Amino acid sequence: MTDHHHHHHHDHSGPIAIGATAARVVVGLLTVIGVLTVVAAIALWPSSQHVEIPLPMQNAGGGAVETEAGTVVAQDVGPCGSPSIGKVFADKPEPPRTNAYTCQRSLITIESGPHQGNKTLLEIAPGPGQPDLRAGDEIRLVRQTDPNGTPLYSFEDYARGMPLTLIVIAFVVVIIAVARWRGLRALLGLGFAFAVLVAFLLPALLDGKPAIPVALVSGSLILYAVLYLAHGVNLRTSSALLGTLTSMLLAAVLSWLAIEMTQLTGLSEEQNTNVATYLEHVSITGLLLAGFIIGSLGVLNDVTITQASTAFELAALDESASRRQVFAATMRVGRDHIASTVYTLVLAYAGGALPLLLLFSVAGRSIRDVLAGDAVAIEIARSAVGGIALALSVPLTTGIAVLLARPFGGKNTPAPAPRHGRHSRG
Repeated sequence: MTDHHHHHHHDHSGPIAIGATAARVVVGLLTVIGVLTVVAAIALWPSSQHVEIPLPMQNAGGGAVETEAGTVVAQDVGPCGSPSIGKVFADKPEPPRTNAYTCQRSLITIESGPHQGNKTLLEIAPGPGQPDLRAGDEIRLVRQTDPNGTPLYSFEDYARGMPLTLIVIAFVVVIIAVARWRGLRALLGLGFAFAVLVAFLLPALLDGKPAIPVALVSGSLILYAVLYLAHGVNLRTSSALLGTLTSMLLAAVLSWLAIEMTQLTGLSEEQNTNVATYLEHVSITGLLLAGFIIGSLGVLNDVTITQASTAFELAALDESASRRQVFAATMRVGRDHIASTVYTLVLAYAGGALPLLLLFSVAGRSIRDVLAGDAVAIEIARSAVGGIALALSVPLTTGIAVLLARPFGGKNTPAPAPRHGRHSRG
């Protein structure tokens, strides 16, 4: 009797203990990683140092460029060289003194700032990259002063505030309409992610902090907020989070190896060259590394949460399925997901590099030189690193999720019998 009782107790408590232990281990690990992330964020927090504004971004007085709103009220092509170019006037510009050349002349009403209600004149010689202004266009004007203190205005860019706001509002409305509260929470997570990048990652890199720890801490903060906000605090989300954090660490190691092995400099990109020129203390390879790591988060998050959800749903659907069966079924879904997401990853980078590829296509260089050049090699390495981390995140997350989703998995010895019965009927 005692022996029977002991056997019965062992039969049930073994699997329960495995499930409970797995849950405790996952929650414990996530708690430890969360605490370490917060401690590391405090340690790496950027100092409130003052960084000089780079020369191309300064105004004539050495300060930040100030812009004002303007509207094109008249536009024509005619003789240029008016003394009123860029100056502030109330009614009409002075005519040019000579008719040496013609260009596009734009009469602008200044809509904001100290000269609001006045006008200025822009003269733009036609050519590649020059704006083609039309009456009614809303633009941004750079406001500066010449050495004598006379205010001067010049074209900065088109005003895109309103159309961009409308596009963003449409995005928010559609996401909330389709995904309801979960969509709203996902948008809040997106806002938090942006805040981490602006308030921590960029200032820390500007402060000269090491890129990999900064990117890992930023990524971890983003993942904790984004996943738990969008998908709720539960074991399903926890398994996806642990899988994503591990995959992000793997992506960091692979990114470092890829950059070291291929000796990528990043200096083929104009923005990086400007950073190297004007912010000499910022590491360009560090920026590349941080970009690789942060860039992999979205696609990793997508795959891991799908795997975790699939494992939990399959485990709930078939109570008699063993852990091995749930794992195998979830992996079949994962393989399909990997195949489609790898296309997403590579085509997204290819889409971003289209202007570059177009230039190379007319340069007459060999395909080997094009692919091995710094600009294209960065995108190849980024795609490969993202793809490897993505592929390995699938079995990793699936394994964690199955351990949590199937706490009674070890007990399911009769599972093969019904399958055999179904087979004989079929």
